[in-house]
Amino acid sequence: MTNRQISEIVRDQKPLTLPATATVKHACTRMRECRVGAVLVTDETGRLVGIFTGRDAVCRVLAEAKQPAATRLADVMTIVPSTMPPGSTAIEALRLMRDGGFRHVPVVAPDGQIVGVVSHGDFRGLEQARLDEETGLFERLY
Repeated sequence: MTNRQISEIVRDQKPLTLPATATVKHACTRMRECRVGAVLVTDETGRLVGIFTGRDAVCRVLAEAKQPAATRLADVMTIVPSTMPPGSTAIEALRLMRDGGFRHVPVVAPDGQIVGVVSHGDFRGLEQARLDEETGLFERLY
């Protein structure tokens, strides 16, 4: 099935969220404990303000010789990340990730409530194959 909705993937998901004041060390520890590759960064009302990923830890912290225990997520997160509503399809999420060059997309309801996060690895072979087929078709047309 290549038309799964994102809501099927994030059903019953409890995404890892932390405040922007949390340290990178704390975020990485929690990511390891929860076996996830991203933290959704929220404000005091629970609204999404950013995302911090393993790639951010490498590129924005380690590669720049910042101290994980002293660096706040607010200083190294992606601010106002691209999001998708729960009614989006898997192929739409894959397109967004491909076009944006990232591997995680927060799923946010129209009222601003965080529903979950999808990762490139959440998608089945058929969905990836369809995206590859589309990409090849567009490349041949242009």
